[in-house]
Amino acid sequence: MNNRWNLKNKKALITGGTKGIGKSIAKEFIELGADVAIVARNESDFSVLQNDLNAKSLFFIKADLSNLNDLQMIIHEINQKWGSLDILINNVGTNIRKKTVEYSADEFDKIINTNLRSAFELSRLAYPLLKKSNQGNIVNISSVAGQMHVRTGSIYGMTKAAMIQLTKNLAGEWAEDGIRVNTVAPWYIKTPLAETVLKNQEYYNEVVSRTPMKKVGNPEDVAAAVAFLCMPAAAYITGQCISVDGGFTIYGF
Repeated sequence: MNNRWNLKNKKALITGGTKGIGKSIAKEFIELGADVAIVARNESDFSVLQNDLNAKSLFFIKADLSNLNDLQMIIHEINQKWGSLDILINNVGTNIRKKTVEYSADEFDKIINTNLRSAFELSRLAYPLLKKSNQGNIVNISSVAGQMHVRTGSIYGMTKAAMIQLTKNLAGEWAEDGIRVNTVAPWYIKTPLAETVLKNQEYYNEVVSRTPMKKVGNPEDVAAAVAFLCMPAAAYITGQCISVDGGFTIYGF
């Protein structure tokens, strides 16, 4: 029974893993026995994370997830370090909140490349290592913005919706290779990024009023769902999107 509910000796790669949801996922995985590689652009943020977690089973890869050459370098580093990979968490994301007619071409490219192209390309590049595992897992961190209109900007919503569809396609295509692919779609979570929006008290009150559980979530709530999907206990779950939203998608705005 215990073997079904841990991640002991699993090799996990987490993008955007030094803050917020990514940091909580890294912490959860380490506590469940996994070895974790964190990808981020800022090494000083990783040093803070390493001190917080005090984990020997943690290493850092400095990379820009919007750069294809960096994505190839990441998988090369993983292959050199471990020679295998059991779990890929496509967590990195960015956003620019604007009206649709106000976006520039550069802003479009930045959001698409960071949120969606990185997940698509990194999944493809990691495929041989995940197949080698014979029990590989990919979890894409989407958003309720990919399920309904939540005022985060149309481009962000497009990328998050596409991640849900990518999950379904890869789950169907790679099931025969022993690779499961799922998505977790959070609502507002107490992260530095969300706090910049929720500091508007009127908007915060509206968010809470439309969330049946009457509160904003914690990063640990998302991390727990992600960890479960990667456990042997979830071995028959693939191609699914789990909303971690306190019930918000029941109502919407």
